[in-house]
Amino acid sequence: MIVHKSAIVAAFGLACAMAGGTALAEPATDSAPAAGAPVVIPPPPAGMSQVVFFRPSAMGMAISCNIRENGKMLGTTNNGRYWVLTTTPGAHKFTTKSEATDELNMEAEADETSYVKCKIGMGIVAGRPNLSPSTKEEFDGKSAKMKPSDPEKMAKTIAEDDAKRAAPAAQ
Repeated sequence: MIVHKSAIVAAFGLACAMAGGTALAEPATDSAPAAGAPVVIPPPPAGMSQVVFFRPSAMGMAISCNIRENGKMLGTTNNGRYWVLTTTPGAHKFTTKSEATDELNMEAEADETSYVKCKIGMGIVAGRPNLSPSTKEEFDGKSAKMKPSDPEKMAKTIAEDDAKRAAPAAQ
């Protein structure tokens, strides 16, 4: 099963990299960290940047934090989950939306890892996701209680979103 997930993640990452310069990275390890130990995120590939998206809180459990750039879904984070995006250095504008849209502008640096926290706040009808810059220290303090997002489920969600976005264009 681990080999299967790795193959899917590698194929998905290659497809994303070819399509737009970003790729989903596999979690640092397939085994759970030692009790109380933070998750170890390996460095990005040489000359690339990476962004760790995480959602430590259970607030708004039914709401996913779907991360997009230029309208394209890059990944999704549910409560207590994280994932790593490998991307090109430079300016990036990440968005997430439920009943309201939130956006985060950031400058990704080559050979560095940035951290982004998704928090779900109160909304009128549904929770409102909020993206905010974070730190390695904050991630380390919460990551022992988090799990990596399921790469197969995330790839399926992204493929479904791509199909929905393509459907109006085909008409």
